[in-house]
Amino acid sequence: MPVRAARPAPGDSVTGMEVHLVVAPVFGTNCCVVVAASQHDDGTRDCVVVDAGAGVADGVARVVDDRRLRVRAVLATHGHVDHTWDAATLCERYGVPLRLHRDDAYRLADPFGTLGLAPGGPGVSGALRQALASLGLRAEDYRAPAVVEPFGAATDDDGAAGGTTLTAGDVVVRAVHAPGHTEGSTLYVLDGAGHDSPRDGARPDDAQPDDAQPGVVLSGDVLFAGSVGRTDLPGGDAATMRATLRDVVARLDPALAVVPGHGPATTVGQELASNPFLA
Repeated sequence: MPVRAARPAPGDSVTGMEVHLVVAPVFGTNCCVVVAASQHDDGTRDCVVVDAGAGVADGVARVVDDRRLRVRAVLATHGHVDHTWDAATLCERYGVPLRLHRDDAYRLADPFGTLGLAPGGPGVSGALRQALASLGLRAEDYRAPAVVEPFGAATDDDGAAGGTTLTAGDVVVRAVHAPGHTEGSTLYVLDGAGHDSPRDGARPDDAQPDDAQPGVVLSGDVLFAGSVGRTDLPGGDAATMRATLRDVVARLDPALAVVPGHGPATTVGQELASNPFLA
């Protein structure tokens, strides 16, 4: 569900984080710009970018420039290439690292091979090749970010109860390990945040905020409105996904809004009540 997110003038107080959407033209990946609640003396605020899919870099830059933001990190909910294609571009542009769970970090070096697809060969799906070609891109054009900072080590405070606390400037995110779609799939929980949704006919980065909610979870490809992520790709596992849905997703606050990796927003409560995979 859409969430009201205040757009303060310099000097105004800010009571919660904001999430602004930029939808990728390849596979409709929901890239999220998460903006800190606190404001610097010069009126700027810190942010992180989550799931930099193919073709989002310019839209993210517009959000950053229009709202006078300082990018502190790029995060990925998992290592699939439709969530990481523009990560290198954004990391270089803003001089920041990519952060993702350590169990998915290996995918960055071979994003097509770890999907079971050979770049440029017959194994690459027609849909992915066509989507990339529409932007003038080839599989061989992919670049991994130069600086990657994985989380999820044994020393981290990981697990369904609290997750790993990630801090990037003034942005604080709870990263909760949620494997099944991939080994390192992660939910990013933003307590007290609000998100916006695109108006009909508007650019995604022109979205306007709406109804208030107490917080947001960025669910990647773990949870969708009415469905869940597939488990038939390399690294996916149906039994692990069932455990994640039972032990992680079902224990989230029902009032949390959900922004999935693809498709429309929902709430945890709505999915607990109607999603057949959570029944």
